[in-house]
Amino acid sequence: MGERILTVGDRTLDLNCPVVMGIINVTPDSFWEGSRLARGDLDGIRAAIGRAVADGAAILDVGGYSSRPGAENISPQEEYDRLARAMDIIREEHPGAVVSLDTFRSRVAVGIVERYGACIINDISAGELDPDMVPAVASLGVPYIAMHMRGTPADMQERTGYRDIAEEVTRYLACKAEELTGAGVRQVIIDPGFGFAKTTAQNYALLHVLDRICGLGYPVLSGVSRKSMIYKVLDTSPGEALPGTCALNWESLRKGASILRVHDVREAVEIVKLYSYYKGNE
Repeated sequence: MGERILTVGDRTLDLNCPVVMGIINVTPDSFWEGSRLARGDLDGIRAAIGRAVADGAAILDVGGYSSRPGAENISPQEEYDRLARAMDIIREEHPGAVVSLDTFRSRVAVGIVERYGACIINDISAGELDPDMVPAVASLGVPYIAMHMRGTPADMQERTGYRDIAEEVTRYLACKAEELTGAGVRQVIIDPGFGFAKTTAQNYALLHVLDRICGLGYPVLSGVSRKSMIYKVLDTSPGEALPGTCALNWESLRKGASILRVHDVREAVEIVKLYSYYKGNE
């Protein structure tokens, strides 16, 4: 079963109390324009990292490849270079920070870890897009986040035909976690993949059974921040989706999520504090 104390190099994270993962997108084409940062914008990257740390992010999730539908397919070298820009700043200015690398490419993951030290690997494909990823993670000895997705970011929204999404995603994550531990990955986190190969209605059906996924015994990451499952229902936009994000983050905690992956760290940290206080006074 999954570890509740994550070890990331010489750093540890206690997931018995939920934590917040702050999104640092070193990408010019992420789905929400408020999170876009070109790799040459060092001041912007530095400010985003400093703000996330100051606001209480327990993990910095650094991404260099946008996974939104229709995003540019960049080379592994370009992705590596984008991540390296952020990692230079993090290791120099926030050396104690726990970092997660949002990548599905083993070459990129290995290169960054070998240069900058242990990081969590956050793979939107759970190893499906790069057969070398799982052996690489096992060899590196770092924690691994396995997310449910069908296809690729380019075609995932054409792959939403499920017989029973709750059953299929839960079964997939259970089998994937067992497969990963059997392959030597020592610390596994699972992610139902809200917004990836799922319709709006399917996202909410999955949220309904998030407690069942949490019941598999592995730490669960919930990533609903500013996604279309919020702003489509509200008929607004990603920029106006913070209140809805807060509501669904609370529900994710209520269902048992261990990690909230968010654009807005301060608000999420406050939600965790309020939820913990609420639970402690039941």
